[in-house]
Amino acid sequence: MLKVENLNQYYSGSHILRGLSFEVEAGKVTSLLGRNGVGKTTLMKCLMGLIKSKSGQIIFGGQDVTHAPTHERVRSGIGYVPQGREIFPRLTVEENLLMGLASLPAGAKIPKLVFELFPVLKTMLRRRGGDLSGGQQQQLAIGRALAMEPRLLILDEPTEGIQPSIIKDIGHAIRVVAQRGSETERRVEERRQTQDAIRKVAETGKVAILLVEQYYDFARDLADHYLLMERGEFIMRGLGADMDRDGVREALAV
Repeated sequence: MLKVENLNQYYSGSHILRGLSFEVEAGKVTSLLGRNGVGKTTLMKCLMGLIKSKSGQIIFGGQDVTHAPTHERVRSGIGYVPQGREIFPRLTVEENLLMGLASLPAGAKIPKLVFELFPVLKTMLRRRGGDLSGGQQQQLAIGRALAMEPRLLILDEPTEGIQPSIIKDIGHAIRVVAQRGSETERRVEERRQTQDAIRKVAETGKVAILLVEQYYDFARDLADHYLLMERGEFIMRGLGADMDRDGVREALAV
């Protein structure tokens, strides 16, 4: 779904991102770990076009989006939940969610999945976003990104400053979103449904998830693949199931 090749970025002569190459597969969670200041958020902003990369290539869904403006990347199916949530505090919960529909055709509605994953949002539709707790605002930010029905969902430190009970809900939501496509395809195959149903599944596709996280246990429990960043480059990568064996926790602590 996403392929990045030899991506470089500089700030005032400092080499911030150093030849990064990686892939994020559809239907999988790729966890990107690293301490503060290693370049994780800069990478996310480059992927979204908020910062222009100095060199390298970004391929999304088979299309080169390296020089595409941010709104075109969103329209192509990239959903982004930035660090710090960045909801609209004076808008209601419903209005914030409706903002997620901006890239969809007129008349699009908030998907039921948003309220299935975060039922608290349905009970607070008329409440202003700024009146929600930090954890509820994070759920709202994720719900807003899911409202656009993304093919790639980028989450930048979703557990930061969040209470454990909501971290659990967010983890569950990520699993559901990542697995939804593959489970639907399996049901179609098992039941041998009509070609029309198969076509609809193909159109829905699978969601690729890039999870940026410092909370090791959360990242490990969700990861199909992992990347560990240090000083703007990847120093370790592999399968999520191998993170303990590979010593990722210890490498993060160094």
